[in-house]
Amino acid sequence: MVEVTELTKTYQDLKAGQFVALDRVSFHVAPGEIFGLLGPNGAGKTTALRILSTVLKPTSGSARVAGFDVNHHPNEVRHSIGFVSNNTAMYERMTAWEFVEYFGKLYGIEAEQLERRMHNIFSDLQMLDIRDVVGAKMSTGMKQKVSIARAIIHDPPVLVFDEPSLGLDVLVARALLKIIGQLRDAGKCIIFSTHIMREVERLCDRVAILYHGRILATGTLAELADRYHETDFEELFFTALAESDQQQVQLNGSLGHSHERDSFSPTTSECL
Repeated sequence: MVEVTELTKTYQDLKAGQFVALDRVSFHVAPGEIFGLLGPNGAGKTTALRILSTVLKPTSGSARVAGFDVNHHPNEVRHSIGFVSNNTAMYERMTAWEFVEYFGKLYGIEAEQLERRMHNIFSDLQMLDIRDVVGAKMSTGMKQKVSIARAIIHDPPVLVFDEPSLGLDVLVARALLKIIGQLRDAGKCIIFSTHIMREVERLCDRVAILYHGRILATGTLAELADRYHETDFEELFFTALAESDQQQVQLNGSLGHSHERDSFSPTTSECL
């Protein structure tokens, strides 16, 4: 359902030179699966998700969503995906119902079908009591529910959640995770980006650890536990990052010695 192959994104910095935000990232996500994209801030999670949602173009590599290439068929990708983040903008003067209805019309859903779908979604997400609340008076939790309703109004096969619980209180965050689990059970293909370990342990079927734009490891929690010899997922995460840092230090040291040898050109007398 989602296929990412050797995805790379670089930026030119006039002072620092080339910055690599994503470095040959590959993964796949199946229907009825929650795939966790886990990493610290700046790891490249949001860059990857923006490419999948056609907001950014990759420098190289490819990505397909529901069979459509993000570069060659962006409109089809946008109709196949629902995107939820922690800072989705709301129109302050629109009610929850008007906001979701507006996006349904943008997707070209016929009025009668849209009405039925909205009733079902507002009921399933327990939003009927806030349907007439305007954006300016919504709590953070209300806005997040409306954001989810807006993302699924066109019934996309693929859903992306980019740190959706950030800033939510414990009760609202718990309800949000429950909703995401229900969407997985309904057969949705879900990418869930976070740096909160508890959410990963509770929700994700498989996980990719992303660090400095590269995927360090991919697998189920059990597979990653075997690989890093850690049963505590938070310790496992930091072990993976530490190993990566250590490998980079060793690589830099090796390259340094190599440059030193290359730069040494003995004279004839030294050879004798």
